[in-house]
Amino acid sequence: MRGSWGQRHNLKGQVPIGFVVLKTGASKAPLDIVADLVQSVQTEIGPIACFKQATVVDRLPKTRYGKILRGTMRKIADAEDYKAPSTIDDPTILDEIAESVKTIGYGK
Repeated sequence: MRGSWGQRHNLKGQVPIGFVVLKTGASKAPLDIVADLVQSVQTEIGPIACFKQATVVDRLPKTRYGKILRGTMRKIADAEDYKAPSTIDDPTILDEIAESVKTIGYGK
């Protein structure tokens, strides 16, 4: 898993959402990988981690310097307005992230 960021939750404050970038040639189905990942986190860390959802993405939004745009991804998941930072490497990735979080019930 490449990253996990919080999404606003009325009771808990935030709950984690995972964004998974698969290695080339991954043989398992993406949904199976997500299920295994959630189970692994719950086994290793325990239910206190509250990690229940992840989505497979082709790539993560990064700056030209290689930093992942976690704050922007959090705003997308929270359905907040966001502005693509001027340092973003490829702004089209943000649309891909927005579509991906919709598949797990977040975003606009």
